[in-house]
Amino acid sequence: MIETDILIIGAGPCGLFTVFEAGLLKLRCHLIDSLPQAGGQLSEIYPKKPIYDIPGYPDILAGELVDKLMEQIAPFKPGFTLGERAETIEKLEDGRFKLTSSRGTEHVAPVIAIAGGLGCFEPRKPPISNITDFEDKGVEYIIKDPEFYRNKNVVIAGGGDSALDWSIFLTDVANEVTLVHRRSSFRGALDSVEKVMELNKEGKINLITEAQITGLNGNGHLNEVVIKHKTEGEITKKTDHFVPLFGLAPKLGPIAEWGLNIDKNAIEVNTFDYSTNIKGIYAIGDINTYPGKLKLILCGFHEGTLMVQSAFKYIYPDKKLSFKYTTVNGVNGF
Repeated sequence: MIETDILIIGAGPCGLFTVFEAGLLKLRCHLIDSLPQAGGQLSEIYPKKPIYDIPGYPDILAGELVDKLMEQIAPFKPGFTLGERAETIEKLEDGRFKLTSSRGTEHVAPVIAIAGGLGCFEPRKPPISNITDFEDKGVEYIIKDPEFYRNKNVVIAGGGDSALDWSIFLTDVANEVTLVHRRSSFRGALDSVEKVMELNKEGKINLITEAQITGLNGNGHLNEVVIKHKTEGEITKKTDHFVPLFGLAPKLGPIAEWGLNIDKNAIEVNTFDYSTNIKGIYAIGDINTYPGKLKLILCGFHEGTLMVQSAFKYIYPDKKLSFKYTTVNGVNGF
């Protein structure tokens, strides 16, 4: 049995930074994650993707951010249970929670912080009848390593940030990048949209709007996509890879059965301290919801910071919590 002060479900960036903030208050943390390594989506889905909105870093690769976070929390010696999903939870007589993982590992803590990102997720697949025939044979739903596409012809489908960002990034890697979107307008950041338009004018991105991929052809490996255009009809295009980036379909999994207030696959919280309707359980990061919620790593860091202050008072109601600045005390001064 593993005992700790705060059991964090999810070892993504928000969960990792929470360890740092808790450590400043001398609270021990243990993290549990269904993935085999720390980092969450940053490690599993796009480790080589640059991130631009982390304070102090004009840009940083997702995988590098995870490395920095791990370095930052190392002095606080957190524990990890990786490759195991949080399954069941029960309240013990002493008021603490006992959480049992998918492999039967038992964890006990007075506070649980759910930082599970999108929860259990799977990519949204386009309605193409034979798409499963080409999965891992030219069809990928996630870009983990852009070098995989070095000097290849790549067709990306989608209109959000991920499709735009990867189209831009791969122009320096792939032989040819084609972006297909079913509308003429995009959902992504305006800067990214303008960059794609500029690269299209320069001939570095082949942009096809008001169109969608309706078919895939190949013999053992994808070599052609069929594009249905609004005005030009059916077009076939040779390609080595097709990457539909339509986002992820989130599922809370077993957490949905814990009695928490849920709204559209997200956990409702009080923005005073990001507590849930169950005393002692908090939710931070993409997995929570509240009026004005923004799903940004930066916001998750903020939520985790406020959450641990509340957790300290919950665990030690008779102790006085004195806020201190790390600039004065340093990490070892706490």
